[in-house]
Order: sequence, then C-alpha cells, then structure tokens
Amino acid sequence: MNMREFSAQSGLSAHTLRYYEKIGLLPGIQRNASGHRAFTSRDLEWVNFIVRLKDTGMSLGNILAYSKLRAAGDSTLGRRQHILEEHRDALKTRIETEQLHLKALDAKITHYRSLKAP
Repeated sequence: MNMREFSAQSGLSAHTLRYYEKIGLLPGIQRNASGHRAFTSRDLEWVNFIVRLKDTGMSLGNILAYSKLRAAGDSTLGRRQHILEEHRDALKTRIETEQLHLKALDAKITHYRSLKAP
C-alpha cells in the first residue's frame, strides 16, 4: 500500500510516518519501482503496536530501543520481554493511581449532589 493508504489505515499522518522512518522506527520499508514507499500489512501491525505503546505512555526513546532490539532478531527476545514487563508494571501503577483519583472525584461529586436542595 502507498503512503496515503497506509496513513489512513494507521491513523498517523504521512509526516509522522516519515519521521518514524527517519529515526529508525520503520526500518526496511520497501520502495516500489518509482521510489515511493510500499507498506505491507506487517508494517501496519508494527505501527499499530508503536501507537499502542505510545498511547500507554512509553517514551519514543524506549520504543526506539525496543525497535532496535526487534530488528536485531530472536537473540534479543529476553531483553524485549523485559522492556515490555517494565512498561506493563509502570502502566499498572499509573492505572491504580488514576483509579484513586477517580474515586476522589466521584466522592466530591457525590458530596456536591448531597448539598443540593431536593
């Protein structure tokens, strides 16, 4: 698929995709005979994973480190797993903290509702 199709399917702008390619997050993107990028469904799966990592708060630097290990092959499986486990643990902690904030807000809202005249 071309850049426009890939951008539409991934939800990322062409500018972002070119940037990701430039910094090494999208290594090995093929080019067609006219020199235009030709993305595959495998590229889309990878970009969707990048987006998921970003959406869950992983820094671009850590995603890039993970990407470099991924490109290095199966000998890095343990290190990649470790990165994901650390990220998962940080995400769980953040979710727990957000749940506490939500409880506090709900309590305050309940308090204000109780103060309203019937």
